[in-house]
Amino acid sequence: MQRTIQALQGTAAFAGITDDALAFLLERSKTIQVPRGHVFFREHDYGDTLFLLVEGEVEIFKTRDGIRRDVGELGEGECFGEMALLSVTDRSATVMATAPCVCIELSNRALLALYERDVGQFAMIVMNLGREVCRRLRDLNEVLLSQEVARAYASRGEEAPPIPAGPIDAS
Repeated sequence: MQRTIQALQGTAAFAGITDDALAFLLERSKTIQVPRGHVFFREHDYGDTLFLLVEGEVEIFKTRDGIRRDVGELGEGECFGEMALLSVTDRSATVMATAPCVCIELSNRALLALYERDVGQFAMIVMNLGREVCRRLRDLNEVLLSQEVARAYASRGEEAPPIPAGPIDAS
């Protein structure tokens, strides 16, 4: 279990969380193994768990009017399902394994039990998840802006300049 705890502490979602708090959560979680092509959940499903990828890769996509739109891909050490868990709403997208996966499935009940036991560690996890959602939102904003800029140039019959690589300093 110590190896799993150390691996979790190296992820964005569980950085800074104590060994004791992670052991407590792991006792209340389950590890699942799924084959390539497995759908963890579909957009609009009820969601009360998040998944942390220990091994494997997943793709995230949304469908509108029968048209699939890829949202992103995640790999080892990343989590998914946190939006429904944090917002107490339905799943915002479909997540499917693109390789065999091993995941830790963490329920809102396990997090509530941690809240009742150690509110500080609970708050740290929620803050970490909030930061991860914000990071993904920033990345998505950059993608959307790039698409809008490219459309604006195309509408004028011009080629858009290349987009700089790396983080953009907004300060």
